[in-house]
Amino acid sequence: MQAGLESLGIAVPPTYVELAELAKARGVAPGKYVDGLGVTRMAVPLVEEDTVTLAARAARMAMEAAGCAPEDVGMLVVGTETAVDHSKPVSSYVQGLLGLPTRCRVFETKHACYGGTAALLLAMDWVRSGSAKGKKALIICSDIARYGVGTPGEPTQGAGAVALLVSDKPKLLAFENGKTGAYAKDVMDFWRPLYSKDAVVDGHYSVQCYLDALEGAYRAYQEASADAREDAGGEGQYSDRFAALVYHVPYGKMSRKAHRHVRTLDGDKEPDASFDRLVGPSLVLPSQVGNIYTGSMYLALASLLSSSREDLTGKQVGLFSYGSGSCAEFFSAVVQPEAQARVKALGLETLLEKRRALSIPEYEAIMAAREKLDDKPAEETPGEGFRYQGTRDHKRIYAR
Repeated sequence: MQAGLESLGIAVPPTYVELAELAKARGVAPGKYVDGLGVTRMAVPLVEEDTVTLAARAARMAMEAAGCAPEDVGMLVVGTETAVDHSKPVSSYVQGLLGLPTRCRVFETKHACYGGTAALLLAMDWVRSGSAKGKKALIICSDIARYGVGTPGEPTQGAGAVALLVSDKPKLLAFENGKTGAYAKDVMDFWRPLYSKDAVVDGHYSVQCYLDALEGAYRAYQEASADAREDAGGEGQYSDRFAALVYHVPYGKMSRKAHRHVRTLDGDKEPDASFDRLVGPSLVLPSQVGNIYTGSMYLALASLLSSSREDLTGKQVGLFSYGSGSCAEFFSAVVQPEAQARVKALGLETLLEKRRALSIPEYEAIMAAREKLDDKPAEETPGEGFRYQGTRDHKRIYAR
C-alpha cells in the first residue's frame, strides 16, 4: 500500500520584521543578516499566537484543501520543540480546537527539528501497514524559534507551522517505501534547558554536526536504495537523479552549505553549479519567514511545489531532515500529477504578502510582552480564528 501527502497547510504570524531594519538597529551592516543568513524577513508572533494556534491554523488549511472532515482523521501528531506544557501535548489542544473525534490517536513528538519527521515516518508506516483502516494521519510541525532581543541568535528567529495530511491516496507526494537513511549521534550542539525559554546553541559546532549527519544519512539512503551505482548512463552525480533537493533550512545559507557537501560527496568538482537548479525554488518561502524549527524543511517543500517553474510530475525529490542532539533522515518521494497546481492554489505567496511589517520598537515591545504570556490572565480578545487568550486556574484558554 502506498502512503504520502494528500495535502498540506501552513500558518505564519501576520507580522514580521525586515532583517535589514533589524541589522541597522543593532549597528550591523544589513548584508551580514540578509546575505549572510539568506533571509530577508523574520516572522514575529503577536501575543495571541503560540505553538497551539499556529498548529491549528495550518491543520485547518490542510484539511480544507483535501475536503477532509474531522471524523476522517485517525491520528494526530504534533512535532515541536516549543511546547506549551511539560505534560499535556500541543496535539490535545489542537484536537479540541479542530473538533477531531475521540477515536483518534493523539500525541506529541520531540527531537529538536527532527520531531515532525519522526511523526511523519511513523504515520506512513501506520498507513502502509493497513492499521489506518482508511483513516488519515494529520502531522503538524509547529514552533516559535526565539533567542531573545539583542542576542547573537536574534536574526535567526521565526515562527510558523506546516501541517501534512498523510493517507493512502497521495495527491502531492508518494513517499518511496524503504528508501530512507537515518543517522543519529549524541551531541550537544543545540538545546534548551527546562529552566529557559531561550535555546542555547554552539553555532559552529552545530553546523558541523548538521553536515556530519547529512553525510551519514545520505550514505545510508544510498545503501537502502540499493541503486547507488545506477545513474543516468553510468555517468553524472548520484544526486542528479533528483529533480530537486529539499534540506532542513534554519536559514537559507545552511542549505547552500548542505548542498555543497552533498555534491562534494558525489565527486562534483563544481558543487555550487547545481544549487539554483536543485535547491533554489525551495528557499522562496523560508527566506520570508525565518527559522521555524520542525517545520523548516516542510516549508521548503511547500516552497518548491509552489515556486518551481519546472513540471515535477513523476519526478523524484530528495528530502533531508535534521534535528540537533542529534538525529537525521534522508528520504525521497515522487511528485504526483497536479501536485504543483494544488499547492499553488493555496496562495502561499499571497498569504505572506498580506502580512504587516513591524517597526523595531513594536517588535521589541511584543517580545517583552511574550515573556509574560504564561502568566497572562485570560481575557476575551477581539479578532477571528484561533487565539491564545491567557491562563485561568493554571489552564491555557483559547478562542476558537
